[in-house]
Amino acid sequence: MSADDPLRVRGLRKTFGDLVALDDVSLDVERGTTSVLLGPSGSGKSTLLRCLNLLEKPDAGTIDLGEGPIGVGGKLSTAQVRAIRSRSTMVFQQFNLFPHLTALGNVTLAPRENRGLSRQEAEQRGREMLSKVGLADKVDAYPDRLSGGQQQRVAIARSLAMDPDFLLFDEPTSALDPELAAEVVAVLSNLAAEHRTLVVVTHSLAFARQVADRVLFLEGGKILQDGTPTEFFSSQDERLRRFREVISSV
Repeated sequence: MSADDPLRVRGLRKTFGDLVALDDVSLDVERGTTSVLLGPSGSGKSTLLRCLNLLEKPDAGTIDLGEGPIGVGGKLSTAQVRAIRSRSTMVFQQFNLFPHLTALGNVTLAPRENRGLSRQEAEQRGREMLSKVGLADKVDAYPDRLSGGQQQRVAIARSLAMDPDFLLFDEPTSALDPELAAEVVAVLSNLAAEHRTLVVVTHSLAFARQVADRVLFLEGGKILQDGTPTEFFSSQDERLRRFREVISSV
């Protein structure tokens, strides 16, 4: 994959029994941009994010990381799954830190086990990533000694330590109060300013307005609008107007 290759998704479909969670979804995620996925609960936002790195197995569709499309609706080889997952990392609503490991231990575990870094290499990179998210002084702290915002920033540092092409965030501030959420949003804003490639599921209209290069609005498993923040916020489409009003009033 070159530095300019987008992530291309075509015809993604995912069902859960009779529920169609994703219905023939196609999109390109351009490198160096921040894409925000908005929509009501149950619209397919998180399912789409999880399908992008195969945490959910799509029923049909292709994913192209720049080396040709991979059909993800059928049986995939271990090498194909690894090829897709190695390009992206997920940050979830819940922090999912190992309670018995320090902040540095949480950040260095995956690079050592999955990237083959030595302890010294992993720790150097881990310290750099913790510093990047404003936690240089918390390398030896255990999760139970960290605030929710600090734990989420450790989770972001853990993802960055894997040097992914794409960073996927599933409502990363929804479990936090506004003050702690602001800490995490500041980190995401800095990453966006560095032109890292972010795909963010959120209910925050402020984040979409201020940080996103692109806003995708989903409903019923389909992308109803895909455009710039200006296009989204100025749209007079009745569905989008109603969504903006409801979210703004919460």
